[in-house]
Amino acid sequence: MNHAAGKAAGQGARGRPEVLFPLFAPLTSLPGIGPATAKALQKLGHTLPRDLLLTPPSGLVDRRPRASIRGVAPPATVTVAVTLGPPIPPRGPGRPWRVPASDGAESFDLVFFHARADWLARHLPPGERRVVSGRLDMFDGRLQMVHPDHVLTMAEAARLPPWEPVYPLGAGLGQRAMHKAVRAALARAPELPEWCDAELIARQGWPAWRAAVLALHDPGAGGEAAQRLARARLAHDELLSHQLTLALARARLRRGKGRPSRGDGSLRERVLAALPFRPTDGQLRAVEEIAADMAAPTRMNRLLQGDVGSGKTLVALLAMLIAVEAGGQAALLAPTEVLARQHHATIARMAGAAGVAVEVLTGRDRGAVRAAKLARIAQGSARIVVGTHALFQREVAFRDLRLAVVDEQHRFGVRQRLEMAAKGRGADMLVMTATPIPRSLALVCHGDMDLSTLHGKPAGRRPIETVLVSSRRIDEVVARLAAALDAGRQAYWVCPLVERSETLNLAAAEARADALRRALGAGRVGLVHGQMSHEARDAAMEDFAAGRTRLLVATTVIEVGIDVPAATIIVIEGAEHFGLAQLHQLRGRVGRGSAASTCVLLYDPPLGEAARARLTVLRETEDGFRIAEEDLRQRGAGDLIGHAQSGLPRFRIADPERDAELLRIAQDGARLALARDPGLETPRGQALRILLWLMGRDESIRLMSAG
Repeated sequence: MNHAAGKAAGQGARGRPEVLFPLFAPLTSLPGIGPATAKALQKLGHTLPRDLLLTPPSGLVDRRPRASIRGVAPPATVTVAVTLGPPIPPRGPGRPWRVPASDGAESFDLVFFHARADWLARHLPPGERRVVSGRLDMFDGRLQMVHPDHVLTMAEAARLPPWEPVYPLGAGLGQRAMHKAVRAALARAPELPEWCDAELIARQGWPAWRAAVLALHDPGAGGEAAQRLARARLAHDELLSHQLTLALARARLRRGKGRPSRGDGSLRERVLAALPFRPTDGQLRAVEEIAADMAAPTRMNRLLQGDVGSGKTLVALLAMLIAVEAGGQAALLAPTEVLARQHHATIARMAGAAGVAVEVLTGRDRGAVRAAKLARIAQGSARIVVGTHALFQREVAFRDLRLAVVDEQHRFGVRQRLEMAAKGRGADMLVMTATPIPRSLALVCHGDMDLSTLHGKPAGRRPIETVLVSSRRIDEVVARLAAALDAGRQAYWVCPLVERSETLNLAAAEARADALRRALGAGRVGLVHGQMSHEARDAAMEDFAAGRTRLLVATTVIEVGIDVPAATIIVIEGAEHFGLAQLHQLRGRVGRGSAASTCVLLYDPPLGEAARARLTVLRETEDGFRIAEEDLRQRGAGDLIGHAQSGLPRFRIADPERDAELLRIAQDGARLALARDPGLETPRGQALRILLWLMGRDESIRLMSAG
């Protein structure tokens, strides 16, 4: 942003508009929020006052007062003015106090366990009028209200909202504390310039931003209808900020003129001729799409989406060979050292058929070894480079980088992808994901990219038999596993935890590894988990890949990118505690060779309805796209693209599947706004900048500043 525009927006030293400063202050700056409450809020994902404003209540409780409870069918929440009778002491140990209450037409009891007589006399004096609000139930033939949510004097009752929000809670945080925190944050909600088109606001009947935030948490007499309008407005804003981010990323990547990269096919032909199988039609089609993009004068920005075992690595290699055929270099970025070295081994083996040198660079490389690798990359003799985040470092310079490939793209942000592409002049970008995404969400998550999808598996891959086994039969599973290892097979055993927990009754990898070593032989069982050092983890994986250990006990650290074709069995202990997508990824660690493979889902009975539905779907199909659709149906888009799919955009208010029309409006709005004002410098553009800051899209602001 230029100086004049920044000044107009009232920006501080770091660029954020001053009007937003109160929303980005520490939680402890809110009145009544101490360190303990702030910590409890942070565990729920609320790190700033802004987060409290933009997290909707999970529901509304009707607190509208009634003249009488007559006609109410319990159980029901009611608010009514009553006259109090004398408290009736408990009739025995563990029994409650009862306070008779009458609304003039009906009577019921207010019930209090562990109450003190002096407290009751002070707060519920006999003969006085009070407004009580809570859940009315029937017990032993009499109506009662156990521990009312509110007991108010007639004067205090005026402050009770007609609709009271209910929030998701965590340990150390009750509704009262949550309400207090939200009210304090709402007091800081500023009036902001309007970023939505006036015609859209009028057509949808939406309130202004501040009014929408207030109505989201306190809809007043408008109740659920008013909250729905407010939620729709704020959901649109959230989707709009995300679509602007994607559009800005695409514009930034393509603003610089690309360089056509056309290969003669010679290297690709040699690699394909050396393969022991024929690529699938989907792989060949994806390569054609990539080749067309790379030959164009604009930069490629393409997502390659494929199910586990669909052959994305071969497609990536063929794409990189196009860059090499054109006289340049290519780089493949992986999120972990294990995955980077595995990619290097696979790609170097295939590229060797064409005489192409493949280098690997990770954080483990030091001193003279690292200097030699950097020299080969800079000189261009390393035609393909595979690496981790180490490739981002300033001293890593390519002679002529034409294609950057990013694997497991959700581990990297938009800016990191652009930094990788910036290592070359007009370099093309190909990103890959092994997490199938329903097409209805593809534009939401990856709207800045063109999409290629791989369906099916390469020839020779056999179906994986998936079975559900009760944990009560674990001895039988171990016995069959022993026979399989004796026959020369290899296997994984996956546990939910690294070590035993006092609060969670789940299997721990360390304890399970010890037990399996006793049963199967210490030398045959390896262990790998995320708390191990990189060196120890890599050593354990290398021992397993080389066949020195036959069984690898692991946590979900092996979820993606581990490729040991000889492994044909995977046991997932506590399978009911994993999500569908995660189970599918774990299952994909086997079935990577030509031998028959088995996935054992070991569960603790009895299974709940939701867990049984997940495991049944997994048993019935290996189609990751069908599984993703079922995951979407069971959990909703909010969960699917939120915590469960880490790295994919997290929406607090919007549900892209349910809000498909709002998504369409947001996509059109972002496209139109940037067409009219590419730099977002007009008054409305400045308002959109405020929206991006408000929604935490700092990356978008930096993209504009850098571009």
